[in-house]
Amino acid sequence: MIRLFLALRPPPSLREMLFDVMDDVPGARWQDDEQLHVTLRFVGEVDRPQAEDLAAALGQVHAPAPMVSLAGVGSFDQRGRVDTLWAGLSPAEPLARLHASVEQACARAGLPPERRAYRPHVTVARLARSAGSSPAIAAWLVRHAALRSAPVALPHLILYRSHLGRSGASYEPVARWPLEG
Repeated sequence: MIRLFLALRPPPSLREMLFDVMDDVPGARWQDDEQLHVTLRFVGEVDRPQAEDLAAALGQVHAPAPMVSLAGVGSFDQRGRVDTLWAGLSPAEPLARLHASVEQACARAGLPPERRAYRPHVTVARLARSAGSSPAIAAWLVRHAALRSAPVALPHLILYRSHLGRSGASYEPVARWPLEG
């Protein structure tokens, strides 16, 4: 089985800005350079034939390269405990349209539909259970709320393989398709 997801890779200028906000949250596991991406669709575990079907379907996606800017920060929680810190992207519409095209390709490859609402973001940290909803998290959210960047293009759709390990996940690009424009 192969663990896959589809994403866009921010250019170095955006990744540098993201590194600048990685600070002062005890228990945070900050993402490294290879981990910074904009997820379009988590695929999960598939066998090789289905991965090949997915790659063929993704090769048929024709969409413009989204132009986006960093737009603030936020957090996701699970059962009342903050577990993820992220940077937002704006405008969301071009990413949502690309997400819909990717979702159609996934359906053509026989994957079940994604049930969660799509929220474009770049994960910057995963939080240990001990971080909870600490004052440091609230302070980080306030301190970086005004995060903004110039617009940048995200020119390639990338199929990544995810390898889970003791220190977290590592990501390996396995296929890349240029987006239009």
